[in-house]
Amino acid sequence: MQEGGGGDDTAPGGRPARAGGGRAARRTTRPGVDVAYVLHHHDWSESSLILDLFTREHGRVAVAAKGAKRPYSQLRSVLVPFQRLNVAWSAKRAENAEIHTLRTAEWAGGGLLPGAALLAGFYLNELLIRLLPRQDAHPLLFDAYAATLPVLAQPDGTPAQAALRAFELVLLREHGVLPALDVVTQTQQPVGEGSYALRPEIGLTPDAASGVPGPWWRSAQAALDAGDLPRLQSLCALALTELKAQLRGLLHYHLGPSPLRTRQLMIDLPRA
Repeated sequence: MQEGGGGDDTAPGGRPARAGGGRAARRTTRPGVDVAYVLHHHDWSESSLILDLFTREHGRVAVAAKGAKRPYSQLRSVLVPFQRLNVAWSAKRAENAEIHTLRTAEWAGGGLLPGAALLAGFYLNELLIRLLPRQDAHPLLFDAYAATLPVLAQPDGTPAQAALRAFELVLLREHGVLPALDVVTQTQQPVGEGSYALRPEIGLTPDAASGVPGPWWRSAQAALDAGDLPRLQSLCALALTELKAQLRGLLHYHLGPSPLRTRQLMIDLPRA
């Protein structure tokens, strides 16, 4: 396990040093101990970083990683996006401090995403940063994020696109802004056999021109209720074009006027 101070953080052979046998990092019920992913970081000083972590039991947490930028710190190779970590932190001044001090961090799986998948991963990170408040736990969303990352790296683009749409649905539901998908939002009548579309202002509504068949929406609601992400991904693969436009509109509605940087980069890159 690595120490946030950056001084004596390596064991013989260059491996991460482990404090207390690593037992604390595996217990995710105590405050300040959790599994996490790095969403974003920025410089704090010449040798340290401020990290935005997405943790399973504590939600988004800001921590100061002291010494993480030093050349000999093992944290340099650990505190990067898309790697699953076991982390522990302590409050900086009080238990409800905005920024905590990272005590330990240990690699627990995963790694950098290749090529275009890297941009898709940063898109997920930006959505989480923009939509989730700090200290608001979403274990189901954390598990969906962890399960989505490996799919993004697949060479066939269809599973990755379906995984992105499924994650967006889970995120919108966890954020509390996704209407029920098995009833018409304005009338609360059950969804029938016709086509329906998600609209930002009115929710799920009949739409014969650009909608998705009613049985699809009912199946998607059932998959969300069951927490069945693979099933939801399979469903999304059947309606990629319609879902991309509808979920993009719903996300932009709740994100506000400031555009997503990763979305704009996805648009600009093909032109370069």
